[in-house]
Amino acid sequence: MTSRCVNPKHRRTRLRPVLLAVAGLAVLIAAGDDARARSGERLIESIETRSASEPLIAIVSLRDQRITVYDAKGWILRAPVSSGSKGRETPAGIFSVIQKVEEHYSNLYDDAYMPHMQRITWSGIALHGGVLPGRPASHGCIRLPFEFAERLFDATKMGMRVIVAPTDVAPVELAHPLLFQPKPGAGAMAAARTAEAQEAARKAAQARLAAETAFREASRAREPVRAAENLKRRAEVQLAAAETRLGAPGSAEAKEQAEDDKAKAAVKVAELQLQSDAASADLQSRLDAVTSAREAAAAAETARAAAAEAARQAERELQPISVLISRKTQRLYVRQAFKPILESAVTIADPDRPIGTHVFTAVERSGDDTKLRWSAVSMGGGRPPGATLEPDDRARAKRGRDAEPVPTDPGTAKAALDRISIPQDALDRIGNITPRSSLIVTDEALSTETGKGTEFVVLLSGEPQGGIKKRRRSPGTDFRYARPRSSPFWGSPFGNSFSAW
Repeated sequence: MTSRCVNPKHRRTRLRPVLLAVAGLAVLIAAGDDARARSGERLIESIETRSASEPLIAIVSLRDQRITVYDAKGWILRAPVSSGSKGRETPAGIFSVIQKVEEHYSNLYDDAYMPHMQRITWSGIALHGGVLPGRPASHGCIRLPFEFAERLFDATKMGMRVIVAPTDVAPVELAHPLLFQPKPGAGAMAAARTAEAQEAARKAAQARLAAETAFREASRAREPVRAAENLKRRAEVQLAAAETRLGAPGSAEAKEQAEDDKAKAAVKVAELQLQSDAASADLQSRLDAVTSAREAAAAAETARAAAAEAARQAERELQPISVLISRKTQRLYVRQAFKPILESAVTIADPDRPIGTHVFTAVERSGDDTKLRWSAVSMGGGRPPGATLEPDDRARAKRGRDAEPVPTDPGTAKAALDRISIPQDALDRIGNITPRSSLIVTDEALSTETGKGTEFVVLLSGEPQGGIKKRRRSPGTDFRYARPRSSPFWGSPFGNSFSAW
């Protein structure tokens, strides 16, 4: 009788080639996925149904490992990302681009190459080109496909808002009485100041030219004076010689000749004295004109500098303003051009109840200078420490990338605004509101990352912050920008909807 039992050891021996083949296929599939990720072949979408305008806001979804860039009318570009790995998680929160360096090398991680780096914290969190293995893998930064990072670098401006959200959320248009509107006539005032500065500059240039012309004319007027004085000295020498001959012994004929020479020399000296006096008078008048012209030029330059400063101030007032209202501190903060300009108390109804974290952005003017359209992005509340919304495997990540961002609930955003009362004196001091201005309402206090050379930085306290807790804040002193490029990024069309950059 033949036994049908199989020695388990022999069974494993027979199965080993099969297992090796399956494992090898899995490795090849994974390697293919990684290769596609590194080459930027994962789905990068661009809007083609309209012309894209300047990017206003970028939203990074940690769960979906995706960045979506929005202009005033909606999304314009999407790309995969690789955020911070476990223990070095990219912190969820609100940031802005505070520095741009085209060719950057890390001073923390073995001089690692980080091309087209756009810094969002001074402690080292940034957007930059890098390898995308299809999962969170960085030390806290947000890696982008290399070509995408380059093109995004060329398109963005300093201060562009970057929201790092636990889940993918989309902005929605919102109207509310608390959302600031432009001050009447601010644009016209800035235009008038600019025109005044241009006119003052024109007058200053004319005054400088007049002073230079007067100086040249005075310089030319010195020549007749020097010439008359030289001729007069020669005539005086001749006069003295004739007088010497008259006093010396000699014939009557010699005396008569000396007398005649003396008379002629005396006439010549008198004539040259008159010429010298006239030339000197003309020179003095021209020197007086130089003095007057220089004084006028100095006054015109002072007026030009004052007008230029007034124009710059008016232009600064047209720069975007950021307002942050913190439930935790019950205060309102205002920053403009990376500098604090105002802090005030604010009233939040039911202050012990969470209000959430919301970013309201003035996206564009609605037909005239008196109204602005606003969008709202609401970020989910925190979750218990240790929880994660990042993808656990490739299948979950793919489903996340294919899913559309969830639009912000307008009711939730309006409810947050309904609870806020801003003192009138603070409203009067906030300044003029322009497109790209923003209002942040949050339960959180300002992050310590907010400081010199930054916009507001808000970190969601319920989210992992490993990628920022391990870093030290070190504000830079030099702001470097991208070199000019001949081809604009935000043209239309972008190319294929799913292109491999």
